[in-house]
Amino acid sequence: MKPGIRARLEQLAFRLEELDGLLASETITQNIDQFRKLSREHAEITPVVALWLRFLQAEADEGSAREMLADPEMKEFAQLELDAARAAQAGIEHELQLALLPKDPNDERNLFLEIRAGTGGDEAALFAGDLLRMYTRYAERQGWKVELVSVSESDLGGYKEVIARVVGAGAFSRLKFESGGHRVQRVPVTETQGRIHTSACTVAVMPEADELAEVSINPADLRIDTFRASGAGGQHINKTDSAVRITHLPTGLVVECQDDRSQHRNKAQAMSVLAARIQDAQLREQQQKEAATRKSLVGSGDRSERIRTYNFPQGRITDHRINLTLYKLDAAMEGEIGELVDALVTEHQTELLAQLTQED
Repeated sequence: MKPGIRARLEQLAFRLEELDGLLASETITQNIDQFRKLSREHAEITPVVALWLRFLQAEADEGSAREMLADPEMKEFAQLELDAARAAQAGIEHELQLALLPKDPNDERNLFLEIRAGTGGDEAALFAGDLLRMYTRYAERQGWKVELVSVSESDLGGYKEVIARVVGAGAFSRLKFESGGHRVQRVPVTETQGRIHTSACTVAVMPEADELAEVSINPADLRIDTFRASGAGGQHINKTDSAVRITHLPTGLVVECQDDRSQHRNKAQAMSVLAARIQDAQLREQQQKEAATRKSLVGSGDRSERIRTYNFPQGRITDHRINLTLYKLDAAMEGEIGELVDALVTEHQTELLAQLTQED
């Protein structure tokens, strides 16, 4: 194990002892906010230190086995013990490296999923509907809840734009690498000659801000318009000016929400989407600055980047960032994208591990 990593683990073990003492003191219970903060830190450090103690025990076991090697009668047994101790250290060291990777503070958050039809007209809009269904089915498999926030339907039943809120533990950590350009190759339902067309959609995955206070939005920078909702929604939705359009003047960001009968709820939902978009823009700006010195393979979140191709005639789905091709397109479109998601998460962890070992 590299000295830098060992030193960091020793510091964490020392910090855990400090936290044990602080949380056991009578004065800490008088400050609830501080108690919660220290409790969260304690919960984060405890499993890492537990791994570290297992590693130290495996080192001690190796030392004991080495001593036994000098005894001819114990040599065979000692060699088995030595091999087991070394294997244990290697496995635990890898777990420790993963545990020490920098945590994305947004990983456990809910998210907003935006899908917009790009080149391809009605076919792109239909594909946007297919993508929404794919993500919805995947979310259902994970036990997450999906709520439609804003919908702009196309004439053939797809979506020009659709925004959904995905609620569930770890939702953002699993779907955050879906942002980018998604390309489809297939024969559109409107094609009479049987020719394959290429269309595209843009997907944006944005973590939901816990509170609007996390994102600085000056009320003076907002223009809020109300209007009568249009489109599907039954007999009640069009009777009042319940739809809300919020324009953030400094950035030009516009959010519309009209899916609820209540103007108040539409406004609150639109503000949540706006906060997520502003936060997302800030995050992407930060990532672009980091990319000046280091290009992240899967974490750039560049909307213009073509990240995946869905080829229906060949039944394949290809993620271009990690050169992964699966001939399971039908299953993927039904929400079985776990293999893709796992591969992207693993690749990202590999990148972070490479940085960690370089730093140390």
